[in-house]
Amino acid sequence: MVPCGAVLWRRLLRKRWVLGVVFGLSLVYFITSTFKQEERMVRDRNLLQVQEHEQPIMWKVKFSSGNSSHLSNQCRNSVQGKLLITDELGYICERKDLLVNGCCNVNVPSTKLYSCDSCLPNGCCSVYEYCVSCCLQPSKQHLLERFLNRAAIAFQNLFMAVEDHFELCLAKCRTSSQSVQHENTYRDPIAKYCYGEYPPELLPV
Repeated sequence: MVPCGAVLWRRLLRKRWVLGVVFGLSLVYFITSTFKQEERMVRDRNLLQVQEHEQPIMWKVKFSSGNSSHLSNQCRNSVQGKLLITDELGYICERKDLLVNGCCNVNVPSTKLYSCDSCLPNGCCSVYEYCVSCCLQPSKQHLLERFLNRAAIAFQNLFMAVEDHFELCLAKCRTSSQSVQHENTYRDPIAKYCYGEYPPELLPV
């Protein structure tokens, strides 16, 4: 036995005005949804344009030479090198010549300031510590600022975290996707630590 509700519903659906109401409501819903989606797309597009053109990235990097660590006669340094260390003042020295305060001993003849040994004219070096030391030259400030102004979205998270010239050079000289091609081969297998604006030239295939 067919329930009364089902029979009543079938009879209503046979009436043209009921079908017209259902069709009209569906059309209104479709048009409303389309307009809302288009409005969201326009709003998102406008937001992206505002972010790209009207609100440049506010980098935190400071290029001043004096900071609290200098005042306390303490130095941050590149830490990781087994043989060489670069401190935040730009000195590079042998690890054995590193003082207890983290600074290179400037009284040792082998200690160098802003040394670019092993670095090529394009800003790529074969030794990480020389890359950092060379990058810390005050004259490199404008080059680094140009790089930051052109930094791709993919690198924002990395470079937005740095707060001064030293931290920027540490981050910039580390190898990254900019230093490799085909995801597993260095663009330049020798000079792979770069502080320059552009990655190393691609090797011929």
